[in-house]
Amino acid sequence: MLRRLHEEQPRSFSFTRENKVWAETQIKKYPAGREASAIIPLLWRAQEQEGWLTRPAIEYVADLLGMAYMRALEVATFYFMFHLKPVGNIAHIQVCGTLSCMLCGAEDLISVCKDKIAPNPHQLSEDGKFSWEEVECLGACSNAPMVQIGKDYFEDLTQESIGQIIDNLSAGEIPTPGPQNGRFASEPKDGLTSLMENESGRTKFNGSVQMAEDFKDTIKRINGTEAELVTPWLQSSGKKTSQLRMKKPKTFKSPRKSVPEDLSNLLGLGEKAKIELNNLGVYHSSQISKWDSDEIHWVHSNSSGSLSLNKLKSFVEQAKKLQTNKDG
Repeated sequence: MLRRLHEEQPRSFSFTRENKVWAETQIKKYPAGREASAIIPLLWRAQEQEGWLTRPAIEYVADLLGMAYMRALEVATFYFMFHLKPVGNIAHIQVCGTLSCMLCGAEDLISVCKDKIAPNPHQLSEDGKFSWEEVECLGACSNAPMVQIGKDYFEDLTQESIGQIIDNLSAGEIPTPGPQNGRFASEPKDGLTSLMENESGRTKFNGSVQMAEDFKDTIKRINGTEAELVTPWLQSSGKKTSQLRMKKPKTFKSPRKSVPEDLSNLLGLGEKAKIELNNLGVYHSSQISKWDSDEIHWVHSNSSGSLSLNKLKSFVEQAKKLQTNKDG
């Protein structure tokens, strides 16, 4: 499918201050000379900021990463996750039109989009709230037909259910994603035939839908100013979802006296973790010893994933003991 940039483009683009800090942190995750590896998350963040991916945004990200504009354009035009034209200010609906969905009624969903939103793909509705397009396979064939709206899949759809979802979104409601016909996940429509012993103890929804329900962010865009982080996986089943804040700890541009501490004296802190911490501005165990829960979550969120929450908590406890011994 041919994907071109929109004929009308804004004059310029730049990240907000918060997003610029976030972008610089992402770039640091990659070795020198490999900064271009951050192209997809940075393009995504630019799209989240503006709603769609403009040419100035693509070129701005390319400049940040030291890439030729054509290389960044190749990425932006290849992935359907990037919207190259203005989209609805509430939702952009991507209808899967590949084999399974087409056989199960994708054309019926498209007819509803044409009727309720606009007659043509990528055309804004009259009120500017919605837009739609047909896309290639989204990989939910067992639950065909389906659409993607924002971050989530809406599956097992009919003309009536997709129409109701659009109406609910228009009214300011956030509909529950996932199967729309009562199915838990991708089990047979007549019910489970195996693994039935787990049915009574499961959550109300399957894992991805449950998280979407907890986050309530199906159509919410991120802009770099988010303070709260919902972490349902930190709580055991049946308990309230934990609301946590992330706070950047005190960091240094360079180590004290230009000599970083050998952080390997903290059990489990290897060379990779040391590099990660140094890249974040953490060079001394005395810094780590002062982290509270919010700061631990900031470090975890801004690392590449090797610094797990449990590891970081262990480092803090060990660093506190080291400081106590030094002070004593």
